[in-house]
Amino acid sequence: MSQVTGGIVSIITYSIDNSRLPVFNGPMQKTRLGPMRPTRDYRQLQQQLAHIGYLSQGSVFERTPGQQGSRYVWTRKVRAKTVTVALSHEQYQWLSQAVLNQRQLEKIVAQMQTLSRQVLFKTVPGVIRRKRLSKRVLGLI
Repeated sequence: MSQVTGGIVSIITYSIDNSRLPVFNGPMQKTRLGPMRPTRDYRQLQQQLAHIGYLSQGSVFERTPGQQGSRYVWTRKVRAKTVTVALSHEQYQWLSQAVLNQRQLEKIVAQMQTLSRQVLFKTVPGVIRRKRLSKRVLGLI
């Protein structure tokens, strides 16, 4: 801050104590920037991924005997259009498991993404914010 009085300039300086500044995002753990070691929960999810079998998108279903068309059907979206494929009983069983595996994969990946964001926002230094980021904004709920 400077004040001008009759051609004389005086400068007033203030000392800022950084330790007394408010922290709006809560305490942060120090981290070294670089590859981070995964948490125990994250490693468990990685192990689950290793055991997932074949994958397939879409849905499979069995029609009742009175319905028209093939008894076993696989449907999926291709370029915003629904594609339907008739299946044998063996193909239906195999694809049923592959579709379940795909859904399990998507669930595990979503959990891994949530854990990744939790670690990121708890350990990696970020910008100072006036308000704490909500769990919804961070994609944690």
